[in-house]
Amino acid sequence: MTVSANISGNNYSACWKSPSNIALIKYWGKKGIQIPSNSSLSVTLDEAYTITRVSADPVKAGSGPIVSFRFEGELNHSFGLRIQLFLKSIIPHFDFLKDMALNIESGNNFPHSAGIASSASAMSALSLCLCSIEEEIMGVQSDREAFLRKASFISRLGSGSACRSVYGNFAVWGKHSSIKNSDDDYAVTLPFEPNDLFTKLHDTILIVDPGTKKVSSSVGHNLMKGHVYAEARFSQAEANLSSILIALQQGDWETFATITENEALSLHAMMMTSKPGYVLMHPNSLKIIEKVIDYRKQSGLHVCFTLDAGPNVHLLYPERDSEKLKPLIEELKDFCFNRTSIDDKMGRGPVKLNCK
Repeated sequence: MTVSANISGNNYSACWKSPSNIALIKYWGKKGIQIPSNSSLSVTLDEAYTITRVSADPVKAGSGPIVSFRFEGELNHSFGLRIQLFLKSIIPHFDFLKDMALNIESGNNFPHSAGIASSASAMSALSLCLCSIEEEIMGVQSDREAFLRKASFISRLGSGSACRSVYGNFAVWGKHSSIKNSDDDYAVTLPFEPNDLFTKLHDTILIVDPGTKKVSSSVGHNLMKGHVYAEARFSQAEANLSSILIALQQGDWETFATITENEALSLHAMMMTSKPGYVLMHPNSLKIIEKVIDYRKQSGLHVCFTLDAGPNVHLLYPERDSEKLKPLIEELKDFCFNRTSIDDKMGRGPVKLNCK
C-alpha cells in the first residue's frame, strides 16, 4: 500500500537490532519477484544479529533516494548502490523515499556472506527501520501485527529469507495448507505452541570457514530454474514441512532430527547437481556431520545438525541436553576455523533500539 507523506524539514531516524535465522525446511529456488518455489520453516536466532541505523533527511522533491552506506564503520559504495536500487524499487510502498537522503550504518556480530544468513538479518533490520521512519513521518502508529507484516513483506523484496527474521521463535514463509494465513508475500508465526522440547532450542554454530562463499545464494537460486530435480525437491520440502509441524506439536525429536538433516543434505545436493554444479561444504563439514550422527546413535541425546548455503554447521539441541553435549561441542571445535563457534539459541525476534 502506498502512503503519501507530508514531509517537513525534520530529520527522521530509526535503529533496529534484527537476528539471523536458520531454516529447518529450506527454501531454494524462486519465481516472480522474490516468491518462493516452496514454503519454508525457520528458527529465529538470538546472538547472530545485525544492528542498523537509518537517518533520513528531506531533499529536493523527487531527487531521492540518495544513499550513503557504512558497513561496520567503513563506507561501502558498491553495496550502497545496491541498497539505493532496492530503495528505488520499493518507492511504491514507501512514497517518502523519493524525497529523502538516507545515511545507513550497519554492522554484524558474525561473519558476513559465510552462509549464516547475514542478508536475512541485514535486510530485516533495514526494513524495520524504514517502517519506523514511515510511522514517524506520518505521525500514525500501526498495530504491531500490521507493522511486522509490512516489515516482513519489504524484507522479502530485499532478501527472501529476511522475511522470517521479523518474527521470533519459529516462522513460516510460503503458502502451505497446514498453516493458516500463510502467504508467499510475507512470513507468519506458527498457529500453535510447540511441545516444551522445542521451546528453548539451542544452536551452536560451528564456523568451519568464515570466508565469503564461492557461489552466492542469489546465483544458487537461479540455478534451480530448469534443474532436473527441482520439482521433486519442491514437493519434498512441502511434505517435510507437514511432517515437521506434527513433530513440533508432539515433541517427536527423532522425526524432527530426521527431517532437519534431510533438508540440509537435500539443499546441498541441489547445489552439487546444478548446471554447473558446485560444492559449498568443506571436508570438515562432513567430518562434523558424521560425528554428530555417530554421537546421537551412541548417546541417545537430542541433537541434530543443519547447514545453510555454506560450510558452517548448526548444531541444534534442546536446553535440557546442553550440559551433556558440551564434550561433543568441544570435540567438534577441532574441525572449526581457529576453534571458532557461536553459542546461540532461539530468539524472540527484532528489538528497536535508541541509537540517536
